[in-house]
Amino acid sequence: MFRQKSTDEGSNFWISYADLMAGLLFVFILLIGAIVSKSIILKSDLHKKEDRLAQLSANLKSKEEALQKNKDLLSEKEQDLLDKKQKLGENMKTLKLKEEEITKLTRMLAQANAQKADLRKQIVIVQQMLDETNATLQKNMKDFEGKVLVLTNQVQDLNKTVKDKDLKLLKLLNALDEKETKYDALIAKLQKQKAKIKSLTGIKLKVIAALKERLGSKIDIDRKTGSLKLASNILFDKGSAQLKEPAKAQLKKAFEEYIGTLVSDPRIKPHLEKIIIEGHTDSDGGYLYNLDLSQKRALAVMNYLLTLPIAQKYDLKPLMSASGRAYMDRVMRNGVEDKEASRRIEIKFRLKNEDAMHEIEKVLDAE
Repeated sequence: MFRQKSTDEGSNFWISYADLMAGLLFVFILLIGAIVSKSIILKSDLHKKEDRLAQLSANLKSKEEALQKNKDLLSEKEQDLLDKKQKLGENMKTLKLKEEEITKLTRMLAQANAQKADLRKQIVIVQQMLDETNATLQKNMKDFEGKVLVLTNQVQDLNKTVKDKDLKLLKLLNALDEKETKYDALIAKLQKQKAKIKSLTGIKLKVIAALKERLGSKIDIDRKTGSLKLASNILFDKGSAQLKEPAKAQLKKAFEEYIGTLVSDPRIKPHLEKIIIEGHTDSDGGYLYNLDLSQKRALAVMNYLLTLPIAQKYDLKPLMSASGRAYMDRVMRNGVEDKEASRRIEIKFRLKNEDAMHEIEKVLDAE
């Protein structure tokens, strides 16, 4: 009876031990499952981050390639500009070399003319000597027959020398005639080139003439520069850079007539490079104040003009720029400043290669 009880207690112990171990095993399995799940989630997040990083790297690479293309395009444009400057320099050097050749030919011609004059003087002297010798021989022929023979021989030698000199002089004259012909041809060629360059430098005058022809009496423009001038007191209140509402209609009409002609006329449009809005003031007040005011007024006019349909139709935004000139270009009448005329807005145009054409024109005028 007592033995049976002891056996039951031992069995219960082992059963409890087995249950404990099974519980621990279950907990261990759950722990391993949690660790595996966490690892899978972390790997998934890591893959997503790697994909995003790869995408960002690809975007960065594409942007770097686009930037490199822009740099290459800029380098090509800079190289093209340098080539044009170099070509212009070479043309100026060629023109200078031709001028030096003409100078040398002129100097040689002068020297040849001087030699020609000397030879003629020598011929005259020899001829005089011959005349004197013949007179002496005729007068003293009987007394000096032997001397006459000697003198005759001397005269023959002298005549031979003169003949040789005449031949040399003839050759020299022929050479001079050839050089004069080449010189005349070179002068004619130079005059043609000069006329061609003059025609190029007169492009702005042609553009202004075409502008006046198209506008007629609609708008009054400056005869020398072709610029459109508008009084500031019509567009702005005193000391203000805010456009007056009533002035906008007048500004719109003038701008559309003026700019419409510039961008639509086939004689003007190929040469057009910039449309410039300039603000000008009188000399009242400090320079910096007037510079700031003129700049703001020019910007106000340009901002309004860019809102007009004509600006969008012809895509004028890349062509337009605004600048303030303060009182640097005042209007003077009889040595006195016309303050009302000085306060103005100017709309002007700039042609392609205008500075280069002005420099070439100055060189030609100086010559």
